[in-house]
Amino acid sequence: MDLLNAFNHFIQSNNLFTKKDRILVAVSGGVDSVVFCELMKRGGYDFVIAHCNFQLRGEDSNKDEAFVKGLGGRYGAEVLVEKFDTERYAAENKMNIQMAARSLRYEWFKSLLSDSEYNLKYLATAHHANDNIETLLMNFFKGTGISGLQGIHAKESGLFKNIIRPLLFAKKEELISFAQENNLVWREDISNESNKYTRNYFRNELIPSIQKVFPEVEQNLLDNLFRFSNIAVLYNHAVEQFKRKLMVKKGNEVHIPILKLQQTPAYQTVLFEIIKAYGFTPGQISEAVKLMHAESGKYIESASHKFFRNRNWMILSPKAPIASGYFLIEEKDLEIIFGDNKFSIEFSQKIPPLINDSTLALLDLNKIIFPLLLRKWKQGDYFYPLGMNKKKKVSRFMIDNKLSMTEKENVWVLESDKKIIWVVGHRIDNRFKLTEKTKSVLQIKYLSAE
Repeated sequence: MDLLNAFNHFIQSNNLFTKKDRILVAVSGGVDSVVFCELMKRGGYDFVIAHCNFQLRGEDSNKDEAFVKGLGGRYGAEVLVEKFDTERYAAENKMNIQMAARSLRYEWFKSLLSDSEYNLKYLATAHHANDNIETLLMNFFKGTGISGLQGIHAKESGLFKNIIRPLLFAKKEELISFAQENNLVWREDISNESNKYTRNYFRNELIPSIQKVFPEVEQNLLDNLFRFSNIAVLYNHAVEQFKRKLMVKKGNEVHIPILKLQQTPAYQTVLFEIIKAYGFTPGQISEAVKLMHAESGKYIESASHKFFRNRNWMILSPKAPIASGYFLIEEKDLEIIFGDNKFSIEFSQKIPPLINDSTLALLDLNKIIFPLLLRKWKQGDYFYPLGMNKKKKVSRFMIDNKLSMTEKENVWVLESDKKIIWVVGHRIDNRFKLTEKTKSVLQIKYLSAE
């Protein structure tokens, strides 16, 4: 099968795009992207050329730009060019040059795809089979899960879902042979010879060294990529089944029963597949496993979540937001909203029947001094729990009532004249309870603000 037929077959078998779609083709001017343009033209596909001038190689960068503009004339394609001050962007954002260039070009590509003026369906890049091999090896050596062993996808399934890579079937040597046979001209980027870049080291040093021992290493790795992709389908299916059995949703938390987790095959791997969606890294999995044998309250955290043990459960919980401050409640206030909750406040001359409702505080109004202060609890706080004549620290009260770490973080207290009158949603202070001498009642209902 010649290269054009193989190109068309790969596009169709992977359902990448059709001749009705208009494609944005990223073109550097190197042999890969030049052959890509040639195949797109011969295949009868509608495409626009996009070229990034990163201004990193002086006059050579400008010559690359001029060359790519010339390709537009050869193929009858519109050429879009963007110049970037890459070094400045890298310095301002504290990135290395490679990361800065990647960020700049993909943000530009995204803007072009979203611009209705161009009517573009996909961004197509000229990644080929050797790029895929290098990606597989780099992922393997730096550490990866099954997803990293799949290499590059023909159609992107990540955050940027509009990328396609129609040349993944072809090896570099096939592209060069095609270019030479068809008298195509391309630009050489001398930076590709420098081994200071990781990918170049794998391309220029590591893989050629391995080929001395295993001459068929490239084809073997391509075959492995295919196998790993099939394995990933089975792996992901099994992981989803385990997740459904283990993950118990409770509000905005996820609870995992420790005993059931320990009885799960390859439970360390399953545990990582659960917690990675909440920002935890592969390097934290050993600490996560240790928590299963730690005392209650021990935890690890990601940027957004805490993962901790609470008795027989492992719990994933969003980090509590930093308290927005203090809320003063004046005597005239009938409603106070704080966070996702609110107080509904009433005054009464009638003594209501006492009911067992932790969201309702019935307090002797004559003992209350306004304004009241609502705040998060802090270490050292104490009160006299209803039914007790001895003071108790709020921290000890929460331990005795077996509040989880997340529940503790979200406990509020209500003060009157520097005395805690209510640990909100849990217990009022005994000194402010209703008695036979009570004349007026302060009634506060703790509700969701929704």
